[in-house]
Parts: sequence; C-alpha cells; structure tokens
Amino acid sequence: ARGFELVATEGTARVIRAEGLPVSLVNKVREGRPHCVDMIKNNEIVLIVNTTEGKQAVSESHSIRREAVQRRVTYYTTLAAALATCDALDSLDQVDVNRLQDLHQEVRT
Repeated sequence: ARGFELVATEGTARVIRAEGLPVSLVNKVREGRPHCVDMIKNNEIVLIVNTTEGKQAVSESHSIRREAVQRRVTYYTTLAAALATCDALDSLDQVDVNRLQDLHQEVRT
C-alpha cells in the first residue's frame, strides 16, 4: 500500500483483504457515524477511490465528492485511474531527475 493506510467500506475491504493488504473499515454515510465524509472533514483521508454502480450509489457518493472537492482531496471514480496512480507511485523510485540545460545540450550535439 506504499505507505498509505487503507480504509474502505465493508464490501471493498473484503476485496482488499483478499489481496493480502491490511485495511480498516469505515461506514458508508447511510450507515451512521463516524463515516467516510467525517474522515475527509477531519483531514484523515488524502486520496479517495470511489467507484459507483447504480443510481443509489451515485446519489450516496454526492457528499463524498462534494467534501473531496472542498477539501482538495484527490478523488478517483474509476478503477483504471486508481491503478494508473498506483503504477505511477510505484515508479517514483525509478525516476531520474535531469536538468533541462543538460537535455538541451544533448539535443544540440
């Protein structure tokens, strides 16, 4: 989990655990407090992956989206975007930093 502590609602947590990753449970908004929006408001969440299926799920996620935007929390709505972010985070250690001047010098020669 690359240094992140994962929190998820029950169904998602089950899938994450099946992959061998530790995860803490958090309530959906309709399940009562404390819930995921409370965690966003308390600055306990720095990245959100919230995929929805069906009208009820989309409607229920409105408060999550609104709070994420207000608090400037990174928010993904597709698994593809979340996986791309994971790949990017995994490759951070492999990135070389190059000075722009050096790159221009290589182009000229």
